[in-house]
Amino acid sequence: MKYYSLKRILAEKAQYNMVIGERSNGKTYSVLYYGIENYCKDGSQLAIVRRWQDDFRGKRGATMFDALVNNDVVRKLTKGEWTNVYSYSGRWYFCKYDENAKRTVAEEPFAYGFALSAMEHDKSTSYPRITTILFDEFLTRGTYLPDEFVMFTNVLSTIIRQRDNVKIFMMGNTVNQYSPYFAEMGLTRVKDMKAGTIDVYQYGEEGKLRVAVEYAEASKEGKKSDVYFAFDNPKLKMITTGVWEIDIYPHCPYKYKPKDIQFTYFIKFGGDTLQCEVVLFNNTTFTFIHRKTTDIKYEDFDIIFSPEYDPRPNWRRKITKPTCDLERKLLAYFVKDKVFYQDNEVGEIVRNYLIWSKGGEK
Repeated sequence: MKYYSLKRILAEKAQYNMVIGERSNGKTYSVLYYGIENYCKDGSQLAIVRRWQDDFRGKRGATMFDALVNNDVVRKLTKGEWTNVYSYSGRWYFCKYDENAKRTVAEEPFAYGFALSAMEHDKSTSYPRITTILFDEFLTRGTYLPDEFVMFTNVLSTIIRQRDNVKIFMMGNTVNQYSPYFAEMGLTRVKDMKAGTIDVYQYGEEGKLRVAVEYAEASKEGKKSDVYFAFDNPKLKMITTGVWEIDIYPHCPYKYKPKDIQFTYFIKFGGDTLQCEVVLFNNTTFTFIHRKTTDIKYEDFDIIFSPEYDPRPNWRRKITKPTCDLERKLLAYFVKDKVFYQDNEVGEIVRNYLIWSKGGEK
């Protein structure tokens, strides 16, 4: 299997380098290699950013560089001076062992760990030699921290200070098309990208800020381990082919008519507008959600749920936190699993809106 290489995205000379692709294709390995290589060349250090402090503790921290150690990368890049990596308190040091298994550790770390959930502890410290920042697994199907993007930029500010020589890598598996990072960074074309392509966004005066986004191409021959995930289940295609992970959602159980629609409201999320119809059919009531392909006709009167702040009384934000009887009735359909979707992608949009609504973001 051919593993991922940074060569193409580095050629874009961007400050932010975002790589999305299948699991276990070498994305993280390539940046860790890049960081060690730079340290061996000029002493510049590596920062590893994760969401939780536990990602650096115990076994997780101790095995962070195991793949490179096992491939003899440390020995080769340090020209035989060091052979292994020692983890201590969110820092990584080169080390080596003698014939009696006695460990000798380098005086200074070549890499530091930064947890977004513990960012307050790092604000007063200076890291002038860090020139490579890796935010690993920035995409999740779970809950993001409140205001996570702001927390991430605060970590960047702590590390970068007044410099302009820092390169940022954001690595993620194809687990969620509706990450707040895409919205916060204005990456509006990610959902439409094809595997093997790179898209560059430019911001600021004369486009000096560059963000390169690569949808890493899946290995044509696949991985040997793919045989273990060959079930007829679309949720597993992210592991074997790198396509976006998606759940299976219930589709509409009946063919109803417009006269069966009792109430209509809308959800606007992630650049998509969804029409939600409360239906009464055969003495059964449920909600059906589908894409809204035209503008909302009565935007000043129809109930609209959206993360946007809007002073109009018909605009609401969090459907999971009702403030009136109508909102409680609409929420009850979700609580009782009486909601059906046009297709699985619509289901994904609603799932991510509900995660946000439950408190993933303020």
